[in-house]
Amino acid sequence: MRATGALFFSLLCHVAADRSAQVNISRMLGQQAERVMVLGEWEERWEQGRIGFHQPTVHKMLEMNLDKVLNGRTGVRFFFPLCGKAVDMKWLADRGHSVVGVEISEKGIRQFFEENNMTFSEEPVPEIPGAKVFKNPEKNISLYQCDLFQFSSSIAGLFGAIWDRGSLVAINPKDREKYAALIVSLMDKDCRYLLDTFLYNPDQYQGPPFFVPGEQVKSLFGSSCNVELLQSVDALTDRQRDWGLDSFTENIHLVTLKNSSAAN
Repeated sequence: MRATGALFFSLLCHVAADRSAQVNISRMLGQQAERVMVLGEWEERWEQGRIGFHQPTVHKMLEMNLDKVLNGRTGVRFFFPLCGKAVDMKWLADRGHSVVGVEISEKGIRQFFEENNMTFSEEPVPEIPGAKVFKNPEKNISLYQCDLFQFSSSIAGLFGAIWDRGSLVAINPKDREKYAALIVSLMDKDCRYLLDTFLYNPDQYQGPPFFVPGEQVKSLFGSSCNVELLQSVDALTDRQRDWGLDSFTENIHLVTLKNSSAAN
């Protein structure tokens, strides 16, 4: 009986701890829940050159986890939400893959092609009034200049891989469920979605990038996808210290559709 009582007490402690953690996560998410950045603010950042989020080299987390994303496949079709001018796009195209990106800033898209010494064509997107698509001559890189939430699979099809570096963490927190639904709708049955998120104390910094805990990643994608945490690393640098942070963790998740070969 004593053993049973001790086990029951231990279970109660675990339940209490879990509830306490959930309450704390909810409180932390609440710190940024009403934070809103309109599209014009992002375009303004590009015009003013305030793009500290841009990395001039291939993202090390993509390099380290590329084999897990490819899963033995060649010629994979990659989607880059909020792509900016990420050099990762050319890096993948040079390796025989194709890339489709979406970015609100036309300046960012033009800079991508110009800085990589690539010529490009430009044409309207009939399905999205005012939108444009920019393509290199080989047509293995297509970048759509539009609101991400106006993009859909009817415009560019489904994708075998998605690299989300700085997208989920950049969109307004209130739009995360809509964002997750869009991403899932773009995933082909064998799609492998590499997702980069950050953990920090939102009492110290309002974002973006925003605080996205693993529990929310599972809440957003868990009903239709398997979510695996691949890496969790200390990513604190002077840049984050300048934001007022004393800790900053980078998490890399692999998200695959349930009941798909990509989950194996």
